[in-house]
Amino acid sequence: MTLPTPPRAILFDLDGTLADTAPDLAAAVNLLRAERGLAPTAYELLRPTASAGARGMIGAAFGLKPEDEGFVELRDGFFHNYQAAMAVHSTLFPGIVELLAGIEQAGLQWGIVTNKPSRFTDPLLPLIGLAHAACVVSGDTTAHAKPHPAPLLEAAGRLGLAPEQCWYVGDDLRDIQAGKAAAMKTIACGWGYCGPVEPQGWQADYLFDSPLELLALMQHSLTGNTELAA
Repeated sequence: MTLPTPPRAILFDLDGTLADTAPDLAAAVNLLRAERGLAPTAYELLRPTASAGARGMIGAAFGLKPEDEGFVELRDGFFHNYQAAMAVHSTLFPGIVELLAGIEQAGLQWGIVTNKPSRFTDPLLPLIGLAHAACVVSGDTTAHAKPHPAPLLEAAGRLGLAPEQCWYVGDDLRDIQAGKAAAMKTIACGWGYCGPVEPQGWQADYLFDSPLELLALMQHSLTGNTELAA
C-alpha cells in the first residue's frame, strides 16, 4: 500500500460513515407504513439504502421514486417522523470515537460533509456526540449536493485549507465521486451501508473495513512509517 501525503484535515460523510443512523431512519419509514395499515418493511432491506435518506427509504419501503405520484407526501411524512425521533437508536460506529480522538491528538482538523438537510444535521450532531466537528456542511448548505464537489470545496474553504490537503471518507459511491472531483484523497468505508454498488468498484484511493484502519493510515502518513505498505 502506497502512503498518501499527510492530510491537514479529514472530512467525513455522516450517515453510514460516522454514525449508524439506519435504525431511526427505518423506524421513521415503517411508521409511515403502519399509519397506512401496512406491515413493516424488513430492516435488512432498509439498512443498505440509509445513505440515500428519504429517497432510499421510501424507495425500499414503498417502491416509489422521487418523480412518482405520492412520493412527496410520503417524503414529508417521513421527514416529520424522523425529526420527532432521530436519535433513539442512532450511535457512532465502533472505532469512530478513537479515530476522531487520534485525529485531534495529531493536531489535525476533522469535519462533516453530508447530504442530510441541515434541519436534521444540526440537532442530531450534539445528540450523538459529534458537536465538536471543526466544520459541518449539510445537503442544503451549498447550491449542489454530492456527488457534486461543491460541498467538499466549501468545507475545505471553511477550514482554510486547499482541497488537496483534505481526505474524504464516505460509504456511498457519490461520496467517492465528490471527493475525486474535489481533488481529495478518497477513502471508502466498508463498515457503512455502501448501497447497491460494491465499494471495490468505486475506485476510491483506499477501502477499509474499520475506522481504526483509517487511523493507522493517517498515523503512518504523518510519520512516514512504511510498515503499513508491507
